[in-house]
Amino acid sequence: MTVADVSPEEAAAPSRRFTVTPFVEFAVLAVAVVVAILTWRIIAGTGSTVSLLSPALAAALLTANLIPAVILLSFVGRRIAIRRAAASSIAGGARLHVRLVALFTLMASIPIVLTVLVASVMFQSGVQLWGSERAQSAFNASIGLAKQGRDVVVERWTGEARVMAEDLSERYATIPANSPEFEDFFLRQTYVRSFYQSALFRVADGRTIEALYGYEVPSATVFSQRVSGRVLNLLEDRDSYTNFDAGILWVVTPVDRSKRIFLYVATPHNADFLNRQTLAADKLLAEYATLRERARSLQLQFNAVLLGVALLVIAIAVFVALAVADHLLRPVGELVMAAQRIAAGDLRSRVTEPKTRDEIGVLAAAFNRMTGQLEAQTSALVEAKAEAESRRALIEAVMSGVSAGVVSVDADRAIRLVNSSALALISPGSTMVGRPLAEVAPELDGLLVGGAREGGVQINASGETRTLAVKITRDEDGHVLTFDDITQQLLDQRRAAWSDVARRIAHEIKNPLTPIQLAAERLQRRYGKLAPEGDTTFGRLTDTIVRQVGDLRRMVDEFSSFARMPKPVFREESLVDMARQAVFLHEVAHPAIRFALIYQDPPPALVCDRRQLGQALTNLVKNAVEAIEARTGEDVPAGEITVVLTADGGRSVGVQVSDNGIGLPVERDRLFEPYMTTRSSGTGLGLAIVKKIVEEHFGAIHFTDRPGGGTVVTLGFDASTLAGLADLDAPDDAADPSPAMLTRNLS
Repeated sequence: MTVADVSPEEAAAPSRRFTVTPFVEFAVLAVAVVVAILTWRIIAGTGSTVSLLSPALAAALLTANLIPAVILLSFVGRRIAIRRAAASSIAGGARLHVRLVALFTLMASIPIVLTVLVASVMFQSGVQLWGSERAQSAFNASIGLAKQGRDVVVERWTGEARVMAEDLSERYATIPANSPEFEDFFLRQTYVRSFYQSALFRVADGRTIEALYGYEVPSATVFSQRVSGRVLNLLEDRDSYTNFDAGILWVVTPVDRSKRIFLYVATPHNADFLNRQTLAADKLLAEYATLRERARSLQLQFNAVLLGVALLVIAIAVFVALAVADHLLRPVGELVMAAQRIAAGDLRSRVTEPKTRDEIGVLAAAFNRMTGQLEAQTSALVEAKAEAESRRALIEAVMSGVSAGVVSVDADRAIRLVNSSALALISPGSTMVGRPLAEVAPELDGLLVGGAREGGVQINASGETRTLAVKITRDEDGHVLTFDDITQQLLDQRRAAWSDVARRIAHEIKNPLTPIQLAAERLQRRYGKLAPEGDTTFGRLTDTIVRQVGDLRRMVDEFSSFARMPKPVFREESLVDMARQAVFLHEVAHPAIRFALIYQDPPPALVCDRRQLGQALTNLVKNAVEAIEARTGEDVPAGEITVVLTADGGRSVGVQVSDNGIGLPVERDRLFEPYMTTRSSGTGLGLAIVKKIVEEHFGAIHFTDRPGGGTVVTLGFDASTLAGLADLDAPDDAADPSPAMLTRNLS
């Protein structure tokens, strides 16, 4: 299994890990959007913009928005890691990238989330403390104290002004005009009461102010600003009006309401204190009001900043995780790619060793040493394999080039090696390697059991008996059997021996036949007339002599034909004519048998010796007729002989003779041996002569069983080879001798 492969068991086993799918990513995104919408609605639905959110609610909203955002950031980092891993072609599906990113995100998220929650709670608690009723009460008390101090100062000077007005009204029921005594009293009152300015005036017609007495009276503009119509209107219902500016405090109080006489006094004492107190209290009140108004906004802004900072830190952590993963996995990826190249056969592949001698560097160095050793060992194995392959190829070439069969068996007599000749001789079309020799060829296994070093066996291969000459040699692990097919050699030896016997018999018998026949015929002509009338004994005897001499002559002719066939004369002949003549002779003699001649159109032609091939066809048809006549029984079907002629475009010509006779004998493998016959009147030379004629015509003959009973004889000729042997100058009588010539030869 290669580095990038997964075993079928792992692929088939159900995964127990949670798998992040696009559906999960969209679900988290939808949750984040829903949480954001709910947060906005909660913030918008809490009423006044001044009221603060409770610390628990603020922390819950912050956490609810932070967690989906952190998960989305981790998903983004996961996708980036997968894309980077795909771009770098690192095996493993970016799992290590994703795990590192998830680990860094988790390590950064947990403390950040906790820190954000603590900071949020602390901030909310502080804001809640400053906005609480207790803090507000304390603040209001402080402001009240400042106001009380200011009121004390104001009441003092207001009281002084009221007492002065009362003293003036008590001393003088009516204010005199231009009275030095009153003026002196007025000035003493001003001095005693520490007023820097004083004025006694009357309001005439409700609009005009008439000054009666005064001391350090301010200018008309300033006086009109301090004693305005609004102030006089206020004094209709009030006993005094007090005010101050940056440098002075003044009081306006009525002296005689009926006569519209009022007193104005002013002093710089405590004006600075009043201004400081007033300004500080007003500023503090304004700032507190602003703080209360902005408290919720600040609360939301602070939480938003916390959320943004947390997400920024987590995003930085994801980026750092990606960078660290790339840095850590780059050498791992190089190792994976190198391992894949090695698995593909490139043993020269190496990885770059880092400069730092850390674990990755040690792993890279060990990997390079391992690949170097693998390359060296593989090279040695390749060389050894090449040498063994060359030896095997040499052995196979030698074994395939020899005609003898070679079979190598191990110590258990199981076949290890076999050449094509042995396969063709023993078991054509089957596989022999790995099978026991006793199962394939028990005859050869019997020689091994007997311990013989050589011998001859007969085997039956594809329904044909073969005789093998076997030699056995022993090697380190078993035996080697070499054998030759000597079937044809034995047949040729027997045929040569029978041919020599036939020549000798023909020579010894043929010489006295002619004198015996002539003597018998002369006795019949000369002494036949001398025999008593009615006595036919002499005639029968002489006829018997002549007839037996003729039989002997025919037997001698067959011996002569088998012993020495005349050299064939090849000419292009009509195969249909030869077959028709062979069928016609027997069709006339045996009308009870149905003969059929089947051939193609145009009729096939063949370069052959017409006389010899016609003799062969006649002999085959004759054997078919005799096989039909040899049948016994009552319900025997009508005899039927069919001759089929075929041609294959000038390359081959076939002749098939089939009959429904008694069929082939048990010893069918000896049909072509001389003097082998199953009939009492046969010589056993007919099929031997036919086989010899067919072989001299570069053909083959074989017998098969006819379906339904009978025999099928098939002749096959190489028409293209015979076409090159045509003798166009051969005389016609050489191919088809006349009866006169035959008669002369017989005599």
